[in-house]
Amino acid sequence: MEVRSESSQVRCDKFQAPVIPRTRLQVWFIRICSSILLWTCLVQLVAVGELWHPKFFTNLTNQISWGTRFPTRDEVVVPPPQFLPLVAARNYTSNGFLKVSCNGGLNQMRAAICDMVTVARLLNLTLVIPELDKTSFWADPSNFEDIFDVKHFIDSLRGEVRIVRRLPKKYNQKYGYKPFVMPPVSWSNEKYYVQQILPIFSKYKVLHFNRTDSRLANNGISRDLQKLRCHVNFQGLKFTPQIEALGYKLVHILQEKGPFVALHLRYEMDMLAFSGCTHGCTVEEAEELKRLRYAYPWWREKEIVSEERRSQGLCPLTPEEAALILQALGFNKDMQIYIAAGEIYGGEKRLAALRAAFPRIMKKEMLLDPAELQQFQNHSSQMAALDFMVCTASNTFIPTYDGNMAKLVEGHRRYLGFKRSILLDRRKLVELIDMHQNGTLSWSEFVDAVRLSHEKRMGQPMRRRVIADKPKEEDYFYANPEECLCEVTNCDNSLGHGNSTQV
Repeated sequence: MEVRSESSQVRCDKFQAPVIPRTRLQVWFIRICSSILLWTCLVQLVAVGELWHPKFFTNLTNQISWGTRFPTRDEVVVPPPQFLPLVAARNYTSNGFLKVSCNGGLNQMRAAICDMVTVARLLNLTLVIPELDKTSFWADPSNFEDIFDVKHFIDSLRGEVRIVRRLPKKYNQKYGYKPFVMPPVSWSNEKYYVQQILPIFSKYKVLHFNRTDSRLANNGISRDLQKLRCHVNFQGLKFTPQIEALGYKLVHILQEKGPFVALHLRYEMDMLAFSGCTHGCTVEEAEELKRLRYAYPWWREKEIVSEERRSQGLCPLTPEEAALILQALGFNKDMQIYIAAGEIYGGEKRLAALRAAFPRIMKKEMLLDPAELQQFQNHSSQMAALDFMVCTASNTFIPTYDGNMAKLVEGHRRYLGFKRSILLDRRKLVELIDMHQNGTLSWSEFVDAVRLSHEKRMGQPMRRRVIADKPKEEDYFYANPEECLCEVTNCDNSLGHGNSTQV
């Protein structure tokens, strides 16, 4: 290409001699030569630039194509990724390698990844790209790179922690190296990791955390590390282009039809079996769920009284209960309701009451061509990623159970400007539902009671509730990462003086 550029330049110089009169053909020839030369220089610049700073030129070419390409009527074009300035890699002497195996569903693993990046930063470790759970109830074979953009993950965090795709060969188990394997203690603070975990690296160069769920405390963590957890969650963990393209298409289809509610209807077999909640199920269904609960040894509770659990607010709402609550909250029958969930236990028959109240029930299987979803079949985490995108973008988000997805989506919506998330008080609601159904409360009284009990449960700015020595009962960091939602100087104004909830 360089030889071609020089020859082009020679020919251009030849025709630029002032003593030769310029014909129209010669003028056009000069223009063609100049264009070739300019494009040759641009190609060379991009080629060299890819070696120097690949992200800049990727974004540059994306922006060029975005500005000159017009989508067809039926096509959804995903906007180009936001430009992120090059951040210098943090220079530190690594104390060793941290290998982690995440456990649970997509959003439990997402929170765990954020925690493990933070631990690696605290201890000056090199993090190996996390392994995802393949042995849980869902048996999803997806790897990290099947769900998240690995290059973006590494590049966006290079200013904080060194991340590698795999261990060096000398530390590979294939070559006889044995890492130190352990689960860190749940809900641990910085002191635990510095005093108990860091000394391990004086003997072992590779530490393998084989469980990662809830291993970092909600509170009592330095503000810089809390902000790093947010940085990983909101900027570092970006879905793959394939997932993002289909997720954006789903959102676009729904938005074209008007406002929509994302209902995270967690009425799925695994949740009902795990929680022991069988309200509204037949005797045969209750037995099936019980057998499933006993089949999984890591689900520790086996004998569960369903109605007791329901009265304590520990069960997901049934589809019939969800229909009543949506009506009481004022949503009319013409509202689009997107069901963010896997297969509903009991199938379409169990959705009959909800569909009768809200005929515009939508699911991804209804909105997309089967061929588009084919690549995600039997990959529950990738399916959950699509639902995550829709829930985050919805006009209103309503989870019927406060599991990991509900909490992570709630936190994302707070970060995006405190978008409305109606956080149901299930303990109060089942009491009101039972009173209405037995005739104690009229419909108007039921509606008033439901709305009154949820006035302050709409995802408004508020302080995280802290309960000393009871981390499972306090507010989850990722549901309300208040440290990342305002600056130190105006947190009280943003979150409200009266919203401090130290218990």
